[in-house]
Amino acid sequence: MSWTFDNGTILTKAALVGEYANNAFVVACAQTGRGVIIDAAAEPDRVLELADGVEVEALLTTHGHHDHLRAVAPVVDTLGVPFLLHPADHELAARTTRVAPTALADGEVIPLGETSLLTMHTPGHTPGSVCFLSPGVLFSGDTLFPGGPGATEYEGGDFDQIIKSIKDRLFTLDESTDVYPGHGPTKTTIGTEKPELPEWIARGW
Repeated sequence: MSWTFDNGTILTKAALVGEYANNAFVVACAQTGRGVIIDAAAEPDRVLELADGVEVEALLTTHGHHDHLRAVAPVVDTLGVPFLLHPADHELAARTTRVAPTALADGEVIPLGETSLLTMHTPGHTPGSVCFLSPGVLFSGDTLFPGGPGATEYEGGDFDQIIKSIKDRLFTLDESTDVYPGHGPTKTTIGTEKPELPEWIARGW
């Protein structure tokens, strides 16, 4: 399953890959075609097919869990682009991929032709989890999903921390911002999820 979104500034192509229904994204400037891959999770041939016609300049990864990394090596080998990941997840990623990541910092701006992506460190699902913000669109990885935060019962997860990340970083964004999570063929908006925060805190997941 794959689909394309174009808001006039950012062109987003997405595909569900692997047995965990991960979203692999190709995000590009709608005017210039310069772009990046976000989360080469699995099925490298499909990820590369998704990138066809885009001048891919980097592979970005939202966090270091194995299910988001299994296509990293073949994609990097084919395209010759850097693999960017927050340093707090480098050790975790090394268990899955042989590719050494380049450190990705909170607040780092990733140029995309005439536009850009902003890196937002949102720890909680893992210590090095990040989201990427483009005009009108948030790529939330496993930090925020329709209906709640990402899971925190795995190694490095912290429920209080993910709630803080969502409340202080993501829910300060414009409520019209579209949110594309790391799994599943669904999207949501900041405005849809924001009123549900007290319920998530009360239930503890």
